[in-house]
Amino acid sequence: MTNFTASDEKRAFLRHTLATIAYRGGKAVRGAPDTFAAFCAAPTSRTPVQIVAHLGDLFEWALSIAQGSERWNNSEPLVWDREVARFFDTLQRLDAHLASDAAMAAPAERIFQGAIADALTHVGQLTLLRRLAGAPVRGENYYRADIVAGRVGAEQTAPHREFP
Repeated sequence: MTNFTASDEKRAFLRHTLATIAYRGGKAVRGAPDTFAAFCAAPTSRTPVQIVAHLGDLFEWALSIAQGSERWNNSEPLVWDREVARFFDTLQRLDAHLASDAAMAAPAERIFQGAIADALTHVGQLTLLRRLAGAPVRGENYYRADIVAGRVGAEQTAPHREFP
C-alpha cells in the first residue's frame, strides 16, 4: 500500500465538501413525504431510497480507498429512515478518517473525483426528485449557509434565508 501525504489543506477541503453534502443532502431528505422513498420518475430511474443507498455505498467505498483496502458494495436499500441514517453514518466515518492523523492510501484529488463528486450529483438528483414528486426543497443562498467541516450528521443549522 502506498501512503499519500494529503496536506492539512486538502483534508480540510474534503471535510468541508462532506459537510456541504451533509447540509444539502440533509435538506433533500428531511421532511420528505412517506411516499417519496419509492417515487419513480421513469421506469429505468432509481428511486430516492436507492439513491440514498448508493450514497452510503459511495462513502463506504471512499473510506476503503482512503484506508488502502478498496472495496465496492451494491447494498440493498433499507427502509427510508434507516437508509437516511446510514447515509449520515457513512459520512461521519469518512469524515472521522479525514480528521485523524491516519495515512491516506490514495491522493485526496482521486477520492474527490470519484465518490465525492458522484455524491454531489446524486444529492442534486434527490432535490430534483423532490420537486417532481410534488414536495420541493426550498432553495437558499448556500454561500451564506452555516456549513462547517465536521458537521456531517443529520443535525444541521437552519437556513439563513430560504427563497420563497
